[in-house]
Amino acid sequence: MVGKEIGVSSWHLVDQTRINVYADVIEDHQFIHVDPERAKSETAFGTTVAHGFLTMSLMSHHVLRGDAGHRRHHDGRQLRLRQAALHLAGALGLARARPLSRWRKRSCASRRNCSRAPTSRVEIEGEEKPALVADWIGLIYFA
Repeated sequence: MVGKEIGVSSWHLVDQTRINVYADVIEDHQFIHVDPERAKSETAFGTTVAHGFLTMSLMSHHVLRGDAGHRRHHDGRQLRLRQAALHLAGALGLARARPLSRWRKRSCASRRNCSRAPTSRVEIEGEEKPALVADWIGLIYFA
């Protein structure tokens, strides 16, 4: 199982409304995120760009949706994070997860929870480079 893909999420839209709500929460209203007209005229991207932390924050959603058939709660702690490309407004993203290490037998004894270290990538539809690559340790509680 180590190194094999364990789940792929469905495509998830990051639109301007989501970016604006996130900007309000973290109080980061730089024009590159929240002003489509100015971003179009003053940047090479032609549109606004999602906050890097917004893309990171959606990792839990992406990874949980990628493992169909298992209802669970995930408590993750990211170890390493790399933003490789920008997630432009209106772009669809999905996540792919692969375990970096074996399940810890001690924490899987009851089969109610397990600890693992997956690496996940957020890919953007039509783009070669991933928006984000993250390695994290997670404790998963199965329902």
